[in-house]
Amino acid sequence: MKTYLDWSSYDTYGIGDAYSGVPINGGSYAKAVAVCMHNRQCQREGRGVMCPSYRATGDVKHSTETRVAAFKAALNGDYGKAAFTAPELAEAMDLCLSCKGCKKECPSAVDMTLIKTEYLAQKNDQAGVPLRSKLFGALPAWVGHHRALVRAVVRLRNGSGLLSWLSEKWLGLSARRPIPPPAARSWVAPEKSMPGERGPVMLFVDTFAQHFEPEIAAAAAEVLTRAGYEVRYAKPAANDPENGRALCCGRTYLATGMVDKARAEAVRVLEALRPALEANIPIIGLEPSCLLALRDEFYSLGLGADANQLGKLAFLLEEFLMREANKGRPIALKPVAAEKVLVHGHCHQKAFGTMKAMRKVLGMIPGLEFEVIESSCCGMAGSFGLEEEHYDISVKMAELSLLPAVRAADPATPIVANGFSCRHQIFDGSGRKPMHLALLLRDALVTV
Repeated sequence: MKTYLDWSSYDTYGIGDAYSGVPINGGSYAKAVAVCMHNRQCQREGRGVMCPSYRATGDVKHSTETRVAAFKAALNGDYGKAAFTAPELAEAMDLCLSCKGCKKECPSAVDMTLIKTEYLAQKNDQAGVPLRSKLFGALPAWVGHHRALVRAVVRLRNGSGLLSWLSEKWLGLSARRPIPPPAARSWVAPEKSMPGERGPVMLFVDTFAQHFEPEIAAAAAEVLTRAGYEVRYAKPAANDPENGRALCCGRTYLATGMVDKARAEAVRVLEALRPALEANIPIIGLEPSCLLALRDEFYSLGLGADANQLGKLAFLLEEFLMREANKGRPIALKPVAAEKVLVHGHCHQKAFGTMKAMRKVLGMIPGLEFEVIESSCCGMAGSFGLEEEHYDISVKMAELSLLPAVRAADPATPIVANGFSCRHQIFDGSGRKPMHLALLLRDALVTV
């Protein structure tokens, strides 16, 4: 079986009892599936993320364990030669949000997000890429080359009941959900970096901060610059095949199973970041799902030693600031207008254990009280919550604990959420507009 991702890390993974029935087909991909030991931690409630679809439905068919069973059947030939287009597999994967909760919380570390990407790639190969997946997957290219057109079309669609209805009928985009439009202007990196006594850092601005919320990129640059760092900006290399289009981690392509296109984006990123890699300069990102792709999925794209080096240097903004504080170099902050903030953690922040850094950095703001909402996935999960067939379950996931906590909070209490999709879901469900941590930190900077 030809696989689109590199599964070689599972070649000798968990020898012996750590496997539970390796399927006959699929090689190391089958081993990645078979690490599930049927502990059923995915079928529980309470603290944690895993498994959002089970928590919302209470139905074991929407749990990680049942998905593993479906993949084992498919790779054992039970669904025929075109197993990846089988309805049984489609049903099992329908409500998987690629939250990565299982990778962190499952005792066997089942990586259903990566398993799903390979599944979608195989399905695309056998049945073709659906039009909606092409549109969502190519979002960075659309906004990178045609931002003004995309903005106009999205705003027109959002403002028209007829167009919203048509987009639902033709593309399966829920008419009940507005689509976030790109900003009037994208973020533009300064041509030159200001000298900084704390040394250089490289700011990696993702598609969403670049084109949808450029104020986040601007705030992060200001925080780092005023803290004393020489902020350099990740820009496409001189030989970039996309004619200088803004960099992208490839997450949207991975989420739609277009692995070859995701790999091309990853190569662009590595070429752009090569100066930082060679000089061991910290690389700082803002969107959890984007920055953490550099530390996770890039390893599975067959990118070689560069991916290993990148994984050591890539940090979320809060991770970098916590690391600096732990070295005795905290940034100087003053009290902000708010006495308390409410915090929602992105699933990938939780899966990679970076919420500790969020707490540490918030605790550096004098007099600020903060409360982290105990919640699973917000339910938006990229394009998932935009899809008509998933709209109701998306809202149900948010209503389990996230939206009630937001509504119960004092209207004057800011909501901090670093995930673009999370902010979208919170705003749609409560009318409250959350902010990225970078904006709060900018407000807390000490004026010199």
